[in-house]
Amino acid sequence: MSKKKKSWSVTRKLVTSGLIIIGLLIIALGLAGGYFFRVAEVRADKDFINSSALTKKDTLYDQQEVWHDLQQTTWQVKADDGIKLVGHYAPASKPTQKTVVVIHGFGADHNAMAPYGALFHQLGYNVLMPDDRAAGQSEGDYIGFGYLDAKDYLHWLQAIIEKNGTDSQIVVMGASMGGATTMMLSGMNPPKQVKAFIEDAGYTSLMDELKFQAGSMYGIPQWLANILVPVVSLYSEVLAGYNYYQANAVQLLQHNQRPMLFIHGGNDKFVPTKYVHEVYAATNGPKVKYVVPGASHVQSYATNPVKYQEKVQAFLAKYFK
Repeated sequence: MSKKKKSWSVTRKLVTSGLIIIGLLIIALGLAGGYFFRVAEVRADKDFINSSALTKKDTLYDQQEVWHDLQQTTWQVKADDGIKLVGHYAPASKPTQKTVVVIHGFGADHNAMAPYGALFHQLGYNVLMPDDRAAGQSEGDYIGFGYLDAKDYLHWLQAIIEKNGTDSQIVVMGASMGGATTMMLSGMNPPKQVKAFIEDAGYTSLMDELKFQAGSMYGIPQWLANILVPVVSLYSEVLAGYNYYQANAVQLLQHNQRPMLFIHGGNDKFVPTKYVHEVYAATNGPKVKYVVPGASHVQSYATNPVKYQEKVQAFLAKYFK
């Protein structure tokens, strides 16, 4: 065999080997993306999330039980894609047009927010606590990660106005993914009856949070997370109808001009504390920031219940009479 033919044979083998390796990497990336899509977004119990009820040793146990003892009715709305959403409504002890919508986080349902429901009821508000899509009694196969949920909550807001009247005064409050939902909702032109927002431990964007969790939970290096998370997002776009770039609280907050209280634990290692400063800077409305020293993820209320209530009550007193 001539040197020229031998050189061409070697080159062809190298190219073939390279293409095989690239093909295998693409297949591996696709399989990994599918796995993480199921873990992150497909409706199922998430074993890395503690969604169990509080026990008597927990600081907010009594508040949880206060909510469960309240007289409640079940509400239903339909999402844009036709799925049925279910909510739980407790009217205030005295008739009022003031209503709080309380939004739960990832891997849970409305029961996880029971202490917050009790808090707002004790402050004299009607309280509506829905189950997000793909959670609790609501339908849906895929988690909305704040973006689809925010669109769903536009329907809940309309339901309050239809049932309680056009003179309703509404505040939206959410924690963790519910906090992100609250922030995204603020930038989606909610009805004028929404007077204020409270977000607790929400993330800046879904891309930020998932890339962080890729490293925190799975030890995936940043460079690989930058490749893998967009692949997971592609699965979401095809199967769930939205991509992860759309679930961006910072971008949507820039369209908000209504008051917002930002709360975050000072020792949050699940949704890093640093996120609160970025979302706080992003909004254009009146704003208050409350970072609770030493509090871990969604533990600000439990860490200092008295001061938490004082901060919430003082904020709401400015906008609800």
